[in-house]
Amino acid sequence: MLTIVTNQQPISGEYIAEQLKTTRPVIRSDLALLVMLNYLEAKPKVGYSLGRASRQKEIALERLLVMQVKEFQSAPVVLRETATVSDAVVTLFLENVGSLIICDADGYLAGIVSRKDLLKVTLGNAAATAMPVSLVMTRHPNVHTITPEESIMAAASKMISYQVDSLPVVRAPASSDEMTNIEVIGRITKTTMTKVLLELALGQ
Repeated sequence: MLTIVTNQQPISGEYIAEQLKTTRPVIRSDLALLVMLNYLEAKPKVGYSLGRASRQKEIALERLLVMQVKEFQSAPVVLRETATVSDAVVTLFLENVGSLIICDADGYLAGIVSRKDLLKVTLGNAAATAMPVSLVMTRHPNVHTITPEESIMAAASKMISYQVDSLPVVRAPASSDEMTNIEVIGRITKTTMTKVLLELALGQ
């Protein structure tokens, strides 16, 4: 019903019923409820059009589609690849994050290590804490990243597709020669995505 009104507003109740292959009396109570909830507005001799609640939803969706990662990214939590597993565990707790970005000596992306990675290697292995984190991390070619100019929707899609909790935000390489030297400038997480959706839902 809302879709019909969206595409053809203003529209009469009779025409809505015709589109639904029913009669006006059958949908009268539904229309009244939608008007009461502010999803529709009813104007005499004009018909039905979208109400305030529906317009807010449209505005929220339009905003979501144009939001970019750079508006919401936070500072990256980084360790050098020479750090130990013990260093990584301590940093995870101190920074209260689910994963750490690992960089090489030149500051370029080397890999990423998650809470799950560290849990796997430390359970039942007393010597694990002294291991270099580079032996545990997922290495750079297999790390999923995002650039600041990409959309929030693209970030959400990658997190869902690759089943990760966060993405390193990287500076887009100027050429294929720079693909191995990826500079990390931030991170974006599922927690951030949840906050964005909540703010949109509340109309903030």
